[in-house]
Amino acid sequence: MLDILDTVQNWLNEKHPIALATVVNTWGSSPRPAGSKMVVTADMVIIGSVSAGCVENAVIQEALDSLQDRKPRLLHYGVSDDTAWDVGLTCGGKISIYVEPLDTPVWQIAADLVRQDTPHAAVTLLEGDLAGQKMLVGSDGAVLYASAGLASNQTAILADAAHQSLKTGQTKSCTIAEFNVLIEVNVPRPHLIIVGGAHVAMALQKFAQQLGFQVMLVDPRKAFATPERFPDVAQILHTYPDKALPQIGLTAETYLAVLTHDPKIDDPALITALPAGVRYVGVLSSRRTHEKRLERLTAQGVDTSLFDQIYTPIGLNIGAKTPEEIALSIMAEIIAVKNGVAQ
Repeated sequence: MLDILDTVQNWLNEKHPIALATVVNTWGSSPRPAGSKMVVTADMVIIGSVSAGCVENAVIQEALDSLQDRKPRLLHYGVSDDTAWDVGLTCGGKISIYVEPLDTPVWQIAADLVRQDTPHAAVTLLEGDLAGQKMLVGSDGAVLYASAGLASNQTAILADAAHQSLKTGQTKSCTIAEFNVLIEVNVPRPHLIIVGGAHVAMALQKFAQQLGFQVMLVDPRKAFATPERFPDVAQILHTYPDKALPQIGLTAETYLAVLTHDPKIDDPALITALPAGVRYVGVLSSRRTHEKRLERLTAQGVDTSLFDQIYTPIGLNIGAKTPEEIALSIMAEIIAVKNGVAQ
């Protein structure tokens, strides 16, 4: 959703009629997961994707029809092996897609929550007389929005189901009481904190942003960490990491790339981050340099059992040489950690 927010907002500002298509469920090799979205204007301008091409044309036509009759529809498609091969898949699959005229009020609320990295679940009723009714539920189970057509007892049942889905972090379609619903879980973006504004960092922040990370840069050396070199990062802090990292906040969804080669900067970053339980700590260095670093950290009283958390030399071994290749290897390793497949 984050990828399409600005474009959709521009279309809303320009008063374009808009339809929204959302993947509800998939089976087999369908390439887009539940919750994936495509937005279509009345003049057939689109953004987003629900199937990487194999059913997009049919969905676009249904979206245009929904703008005409103002009715939602739940669509089911089976992708044959031959069709799947034509669009680059290895085998067939099935996909269900919900198409509706954009519910602008609830979209605007949800968009604000996404921009603010506020966790929430969006509930959409998919079938029956109440098809299209919606709810937004916060991480504490509080109802942030509910369509007027939902009774209080219905709202309570759906809010509880949404709250449970938030705990698991899973977007899914399911049956709640008598309702067929889609529960979309929206969690805060993962945070990548880059320590050191070197050339590798400039390339790394671009890859990270393309992959949905919010990026912050820490470097006390103001000549390296400038808005001109890093125009799109969320925050630049010109202080040492032992001061900056607590200010940013370290969580289980924090990823840290330490890139300066300067012990005066690198060491405070590790001393601060390792006990905090962040998801990833990578350090740009040789193995010999790292051995000396561990000696210094040990002398500083860092628990040696935490050293296994450090990924160094940083990045997957792809023979990277240029700053861009090194940044790619780092981001690949971060994604491997994020997806639970890192070695």
